[in-house]
Amino acid sequence: QQHLRHGSSAVNFRTPHHTMAQMLLGMGNPLLDVSANVDDELLKKYDLKPNDAILAEDKHQPLYADLAAKSDVMYIAGGATQNSIRIAQWMSQRAGASAYMGCVGKDENAQKMRDVCEKDGVNVAYMVHDTVPTGVCGVCVNGVHRSLVTTLAAANEYKITHLEQAENWALVEKSSIFYSSGFFITVSPDSMEKVAKHACETNKTYCLNLAAPFIIQVPPFKATLTKLMPLVDILFGNETEAVEFAKSEGWTETDVAAIAAKVSQLPKENGSKPRTVVFTQGAEATIVAINGEIQTYPIVALPQDKIVDTNGAGDAYVGGYLSGLLEGKDVAECCKRGAYAGSVIVQQPGATYPEKPNYEG
Repeated sequence: QQHLRHGSSAVNFRTPHHTMAQMLLGMGNPLLDVSANVDDELLKKYDLKPNDAILAEDKHQPLYADLAAKSDVMYIAGGATQNSIRIAQWMSQRAGASAYMGCVGKDENAQKMRDVCEKDGVNVAYMVHDTVPTGVCGVCVNGVHRSLVTTLAAANEYKITHLEQAENWALVEKSSIFYSSGFFITVSPDSMEKVAKHACETNKTYCLNLAAPFIIQVPPFKATLTKLMPLVDILFGNETEAVEFAKSEGWTETDVAAIAAKVSQLPKENGSKPRTVVFTQGAEATIVAINGEIQTYPIVALPQDKIVDTNGAGDAYVGGYLSGLLEGKDVAECCKRGAYAGSVIVQQPGATYPEKPNYEG
């Protein structure tokens, strides 16, 4: 029994089992990953560094056609939130368990992404922009290194009016768990607030990921984060983001567990359930805090030679965790699923995975 006692209050790391089939809705920035093996020559041509991630400039635009012309090119539905939703759907293996919203262009890349998601069983409700193309991320694979070149494009154009359309709001009404990566804060904070408020008022579960240090460092993004926090039931992040968050709050704590404990006790609007804080730490154990109490959960240790690509491992962990929530599982089981999904993803190129999970809970 995962119980920790603090004074007279018992913290329960077990969640009640929901008998009703739950549904997960993700909202974020959909990007089509265009991934291929490249030589040093191509990296030099576009002035790209190994293991780097940049936003594309004009000079990088022809890169996408160069990648598309490669015989081994792979088109992978990407973007942090979309990755996590697809993994949760894959882990759950239950038709109609998940849906996803974000903005794409009216083009072939959007269709490729839609096809991939639908094949996975994710119900996509994209907003379609008539003139701005679908966002893409060029993944240049060079030996064990990856160089990422991102053009947000249409992903940056999502509007709350799309969310408010009757058929899309119906998806919100039907869903019981919501997830957005912090990256979406740069695009549609009003959509995030509307969904988070709905979750709070209807006793549903709103999940948010800190996503990246810049979301915490840039004042308008941090302001949205601060506004959302009282509505957040589950907060995800990694050790770097945790330390950055503490700094942004003016806290003196630098220990990840101490920060998690403090974040779990920040003011919360729906007092009927405490906030759960989940901080991953790469190869180290995951820290979970509820009501200021800490538990740690192991990840799946892999030998170095089994690790192909760590890109998307954090997204996969969240996806595994969310699949546990979908089935009404407790924190220990959610973390176990997260660790499993993360271990599968790092052994595959890009955020790809076998047809079915080989998971035994």
